[in-house]
Amino acid sequence: MSETPIFEMERIFSAPRELVWKTWTDPKLLARWYGPGVDTIIHKFDPTPGGLWLNEMKFGGNSGYERIEYLEVNAPEKLVLLQSSANGNWDIAPSMMMENWPRTLHTTITFEEDGDQTKLRLTWVPHEASEAENAAFAMAMAGLGKGWGSGMDIIAEILAELQA
Repeated sequence: MSETPIFEMERIFSAPRELVWKTWTDPKLLARWYGPGVDTIIHKFDPTPGGLWLNEMKFGGNSGYERIEYLEVNAPEKLVLLQSSANGNWDIAPSMMMENWPRTLHTTITFEEDGDQTKLRLTWVPHEASEAENAAFAMAMAGLGKGWGSGMDIIAEILAELQA
């Protein structure tokens, strides 16, 4: 069996940790940056252990659905999630976007204070994935930073607004 691929990225924000945390835990702010270039609609948002975030991303007349379960919420230091592709009934389902994309990704986001800045670290790992799913994720890893990076750019803009 192949090794599980791991995507990691870090971003330094010129903002206090509590504000960076808020961009991930306030649904109004989250909808602004999550899924850059699409209309993000949050149908349910309960950022507590065992709580769900049901997310729809609309683009070009289509919708993609995600079912996100919070495993760990340690404010303002750490979030651990299971992010799953879903169907319109919020059941875990194969991705509409990419063949063999992992149905579920284990996501860890840490928020580390560094003076008046915050270092955010995101780790994305296929969860209980098949070899084909791990391979699809590994092949996509080179481009994952672009999507996440665009979202992080919007977070930086939101943080500038919140501190103005």
